[in-house]
Amino acid sequence: MSESVIADFVGNFNAEVMATTEPVKGRVLLSQKRLVLAANENNKFTIPLSSVFDIAVGHIPPDLGDFFDSTVTVAFERGQDRYVAVIEAGDDKITKFSTVLFKAILNGTETTVKERARVGGRVTNEEFSTANLFVEDGSVEFRSPDGSFVVDLATVTDFQRTTREIGGSDRPTLTFRHMMEGTAVTTMAALASPRKMSILGRYLRLEYSDLMEDLQDIELTDDKTEILVAIYSTGDMSGMPLADILGIDGSQVTMLLQDLEDDGLVQDTPEGPALTPKGEVVASRHLEDVNS
Repeated sequence: MSESVIADFVGNFNAEVMATTEPVKGRVLLSQKRLVLAANENNKFTIPLSSVFDIAVGHIPPDLGDFFDSTVTVAFERGQDRYVAVIEAGDDKITKFSTVLFKAILNGTETTVKERARVGGRVTNEEFSTANLFVEDGSVEFRSPDGSFVVDLATVTDFQRTTREIGGSDRPTLTFRHMMEGTAVTTMAALASPRKMSILGRYLRLEYSDLMEDLQDIELTDDKTEILVAIYSTGDMSGMPLADILGIDGSQVTMLLQDLEDDGLVQDTPEGPALTPKGEVVASRHLEDVNS
């Protein structure tokens, strides 16, 4: 591999095009252009990143057996056929490798984006513009000569693939809603490459599913939900006691706020209790459920 290596570790792997039906141990090497699975010096398998059309973290194709634990599955094309390769290593290595792999494929991709297409319930006059896409662990950034726009994926409340008219033609577009400074914002992004569009969607789904798993472990009572919604709806809590707003005893509010802080949904600030990004997601989803 002549280009710079950006990931190099020992793991287990297998691919549908390999001769063995069981995983083998070897080096996993990644550059900006290719992924190499090397069992030994004479047994290497190369996957050009330009041929990768899907990445799944944790998913194992049934026909590759029950040999794997923490994995990345890479789907790729060779000629007219499609194959998958499965790579296994420790949780930390797989987490870091999957992020680097997404970055190697997506970073620098030219994107047509409409930032803040909707703010709250208001449709804005923003136009689609060109920006370069960069993904990091937990965020998506759109860079243009006019500046950068970052979406914290921990604040995404929903996303979907739609079709929008851009430049006079209908194009597949990723539309995602997220929280920004306490306000629900909608951003739209379209990539010229359907392959990269699919991989970006996979990256967003991966981050979104992790957030949803975290939220499923949190048990919310009606009182806790009311506090989250009250903070979300009123914004600045200075001079506005929650006990008066909710009509409950102050000591009870204190205990509920402590529980919410332990859950990572509320944080204490000089201006009073404020929602964390995760808390904003929970409150906004609750309001959406009530209004739907």
